[in-house]
This record gives sequence, C-alpha cells and structure tokens, in this order.
Amino acid sequence: MQGKVFQLPPLSLATVAAATPEHVDVEIIDEAIEPIDYTCDADLVGITTLTRFAPRAYEIADRFRKNGVKVVMGGMHPSALPEESLKHCDSVIVGEAEMVWHALIKDFEKNRLKKIYKCKDFIDMSIIRPPRRDLFKKERYLFTHLIQTTRGCPFNCSFCSVTRFFGKTFRVRPVESVLNEIRTMNTKIVGFSDDNIFGNRLYAKKLFSALKYEGIMWMSQASLNIADDPELLHLAARSGCKGLFVGLESADAESLSQLNKRFLKPHKFKEAITKLHDKGLGVMGAFIFGNDNEDASIFKKTLEFAKTIKLDLAQFAVLTPYPGTAIYNKLMKENRIFNRDWAQYDCGNVVFRPLKMTADKLKEEADKMWREFYRFDEILLRLVKLGKRLPVQILPLLLLNFSFRKEIAVTQGL
Repeated sequence: MQGKVFQLPPLSLATVAAATPEHVDVEIIDEAIEPIDYTCDADLVGITTLTRFAPRAYEIADRFRKNGVKVVMGGMHPSALPEESLKHCDSVIVGEAEMVWHALIKDFEKNRLKKIYKCKDFIDMSIIRPPRRDLFKKERYLFTHLIQTTRGCPFNCSFCSVTRFFGKTFRVRPVESVLNEIRTMNTKIVGFSDDNIFGNRLYAKKLFSALKYEGIMWMSQASLNIADDPELLHLAARSGCKGLFVGLESADAESLSQLNKRFLKPHKFKEAITKLHDKGLGVMGAFIFGNDNEDASIFKKTLEFAKTIKLDLAQFAVLTPYPGTAIYNKLMKENRIFNRDWAQYDCGNVVFRPLKMTADKLKEEADKMWREFYRFDEILLRLVKLGKRLPVQILPLLLLNFSFRKEIAVTQGL
C-alpha cells in the first residue's frame, strides 16, 4: 500500500491519541506510508483494524508481543470478534475507545490489563477532543484535513458494519466545536468522514448554515435522499459542498430490498443525481453485486444504468459478509461462506456461494465492470459532459478517474 496517491491518514488513531492522558507520549505509525520498527522502545502498542487487514494486524501484534510489548487491539473487526483477536493481543476494546481508554491506560500502568474493555454507553460527541493531527507525517499524505461531525447512520443496511459498531444511534457534535476545529486546520478544503453527513437533517441544516461563512470546499458521504429536501441541498451547496460519495448499491429494486435499503428507488436515481449536479455537486455512486436475486444479467444492466444516470465516478463492489453484519449471520446460518481468510474480505473477492451464478463468475464480471467504466473513451466522454456542468471539479475528477484507472491496471491489467 505504500506510495498510493490518495492514501488518507488514520483519523481514528489520532482521535484516540487525543483521548490519551497528557503524561503519556504517543506516536502514530501508519504502515501504508512507512515501515514498522519492531525494536522501538514502546511500552504499549495499540492497533486498529478493519476485517480485510486483520491477518496483517495479527502478525504485527504477534511480533510486538514476542518482543515483550503489550498490545491492545480495537476497531471494527476486533469489536465484532474479540475472542479471535485476543489470541494475538493482551486486550481488546469493543466499540468506541474514548470511553474506556483512560481506564485501560491506568490498568496498564498498574500491570493489571483486562482482557476486554467494553463501552457501556456511547460517547457524548460534545466532549470529544480534536484529533492529534500533529502526529501525522503530513508530507507523506496528499490530504490530511479530515474531520468528523457525526457518528452512526439512521439506516441499518444488511451489509454494513456501522450500526453494529456505533449501535442504533446517530450522534452529532456541537456546530461551534466543528467550526473551531476547521479554523485550526487552516485549510480551504475539508473532507467530512461521517458515514452519512445528512443523517440528522435539522443538525445538517444548522451546520451548513454556519459553514457558508467559513469559505471552504468540502466532500463527504451521504444518502441520495438529500435530493428530496431542496432546502437541505441548497444549504449544502451554498456551504461549499463539491462532491458526495453515495451508496446507490443496485440498479435493481429487489436487490435494494434484500440489502434493507427499500427507501432507495432506482427509477428516481437519475432525477436525484441531476438535482445534485444542478447545485454543482459531483457524485460518486457505489454498487454492490452478489445478492440472491441477481444472475449474470445484472452487470450489463448496471453498467448502462451508471452511464444513464450520469455518475461522475463509480465504485463496483462484491457483496462482502463482514462479521457482525446481518448478511454475515444469514450466510453463516445457510452455510454459504466458504472462505474465512479475512484478507480476502476486500469487496473485490468472493467469499460466499452466490445463488444464481458461480463465485468465479461474480468476481470476473465485477472486475470487468471496473475496466469498462474506466476505459479511456468512457472517461473522456464523462469529462466532456462534466466540463459543461461542473467546471470547478473538472481537475480533481480528472485525477480521480485516472487514479482509478491506474489502480485497475495494477490489480487487474488493462
């Protein structure tokens, strides 16, 4: 992963660093940009990991423990499978670390670490501290100005880990706290790392009304139903929103129903995206393949659909049953998961048996979707149309389109 152009810094680690007692020295090591020094004089190592990186995280933990260093693990995967993670570390934090981090540090200093630290509640967003961005090696990243305004998502999609991790909650930070943090970053471009920045519309309207005076441009993740609220969309655009990552998931209504996203209607996607474009917002739409109702015809249908609704960027993923999600529980019950190598849980490999096509066919066609959407002629056609609609975004979207194409060339070959 070293050297990737759009590598983002680990905001979660910087957030935990901010919650660390002041007398403790903290250093952040991001293996994506630098090697790990296993001989360093660390007393305690904390590792956060998603499912796809769990095997590597376990290797790192094992090596530090072999050197006599205590290791704590947290994040999505250890929270879902704490007993598995404990085979490789001394303690696991289940859920948000800020609520238990001080207690863990105190226990460590008294040599009485518990096996599991589980939050009894969710942190009040009004008391979280700004992340320790000073610990990032900023020269190694293209972009470090990430900020979180909310946690959670109002929806409960069957494939998503967010609700499992954050609970059925949607919490917001005080608007003034967000503004103060943005001002300290001294930047005109901000990335909001929220899972759904429009999840609480009243809060979003208040936030956007305040952001319009900050003179920034920003991007985030959102649900497409923002297009149903003209006032909210207007405020977002006026506040500096220039691009959104949107989980469309499927061109097929039955697939959306299986994913527990019945509120999305494919026949309304084009109109909604047009509304976003009319306000100057670029749109990256994400699709998922492998639902039980889908046969091989879904791929051609989706490719034409993505072009018809005029997406600026697209992401094509294989349905991946992350531990703790509803789809994981369903497929486990049906004995359809055949691969437990977590490194393969990357949304590009198939780890379960689909109903209406083979696993090989699902991967082959999903890979092909990337190649077809990011062909040179397709990119150029999109950019020609884009130049007429979103001239401000033409350069970043040009870079993103060709960055995706370069990545495909490396992983798949073009």
